[in-house]
Amino acid sequence: MNSPRPLISIVLADDHPVVLHGMASILRAQPDFNVLALCGDGIAAAKSIRTLVPDIAVLDISMPGLNGLDVLSGITSDGLATKVIFLTAVATDSQILTAITRGAKGIMLKDIAPESLAGCVRQVAAGREWFPADVVDAAMERETGRRVQSKQLVQTLTPRERQVVVSLCEGNSNKRIARQLNLTEGTVKVHLSNIYNKLGVANRTALTALTIVHRDQLDPGISDVFDTDRTAPDASMDTSDPISE
Repeated sequence: MNSPRPLISIVLADDHPVVLHGMASILRAQPDFNVLALCGDGIAAAKSIRTLVPDIAVLDISMPGLNGLDVLSGITSDGLATKVIFLTAVATDSQILTAITRGAKGIMLKDIAPESLAGCVRQVAAGREWFPADVVDAAMERETGRRVQSKQLVQTLTPRERQVVVSLCEGNSNKRIARQLNLTEGTVKVHLSNIYNKLGVANRTALTALTIVHRDQLDPGISDVFDTDRTAPDASMDTSDPISE
């Protein structure tokens, strides 16, 4: 006889009581969720997450005490396994892009349908991400003046450059990317410089935000290149690019 699947544990945080209790009602109605705590500000949320270590934290980005981005940074620095979803009525472009680059796993607007909230929590708990392409792409376009579609992104970058982008979007340093792809750090810097130029972005933060919603289109098939491209003459490339880790 199969043992029952563990419930998905959740901490909720929002400084608007109606929203907070509304979310709780929606999620508690689901048979596979266990809502552990309701928090009215960021300080209470950080304390509950540190104590309870839930599978998922659904946070408002803007809260008194600590904002949602600060709570996310604390989760990361403490090495907790909790995955963060931001549910917000209004978020600036900078907040959206910062949330992504700090490791948030989902962003949802508060006017979404109740079933979408439950679906988002399940997706993130299963190891996937939930970033509406229209929201993230629009924020990126307003911040940098650059909107890139999945097809354009894949066609613009070489297979090796796509590998570098995927590894970078997983939060890896230049050194780690080099180890993963059997390259020198200098070669990784050259690839990043070429990628920035092709996509019209200035740094790692912008690149991560630009590409994260297109991750599925970057991944297929590129694993084949890990072996075939290792014979490339890395040592012969110019490694003087000052791009930092």
